[in-house]
Amino acid sequence: MNSSTLYIKNMVCPRCIKVVSTTLTALGIPVQAATLGKVTIDRTLTQQELQTVSEQLTAEGFELLDDKKMQVVEAIKNLVVETVHYGELDELKENFSTLLSQKLHKDYNTLSKLFSEQEGTTIEQYIIHQKIERVKELLLYGDLTLSEIAIKLGYSSVAHLSAQFKKVTGMTPSQFKQAGSAERKPLDAI
Repeated sequence: MNSSTLYIKNMVCPRCIKVVSTTLTALGIPVQAATLGKVTIDRTLTQQELQTVSEQLTAEGFELLDDKKMQVVEAIKNLVVETVHYGELDELKENFSTLLSQKLHKDYNTLSKLFSEQEGTTIEQYIIHQKIERVKELLLYGDLTLSEIAIKLGYSSVAHLSAQFKKVTGMTPSQFKQAGSAERKPLDAI
């Protein structure tokens, strides 16, 4: 049997993978593998099956991607989300441009240009916004000091983290924490 890959927008967490896998299985489409933004199934789907899958995924807040450029953009987003939210940035041996180029087997300038054209923002800004959302999450948990958060997320200093946080949110990390504000954005809305 031929396997095929479905590229899916807005898969940003392990629960998303579970929802997509469960949705496909309920439609009688066995899933071979599922990762952020991508599901491998054991056969090629008919047009009617693709339409049904698309409708079911849309109802769950996902979108089936058939455009190659958007597949690359979604792959960039998924790598950033996976690295920032589920990886250890303090252990990252290379910078994001190298990581993206290696993982996607494309020149970073090409990736950067494509991302900017499709998303209206740069990869760097997208990374910053993802990191700030992760900072918010860690601040609200209260388990780590700001210094520990800076190290965990690969910032050169607490001052750099604080300046970037204020630029993006309009408040300092301390003000955010004191406000007890839960003004966090869903990862797929960034």
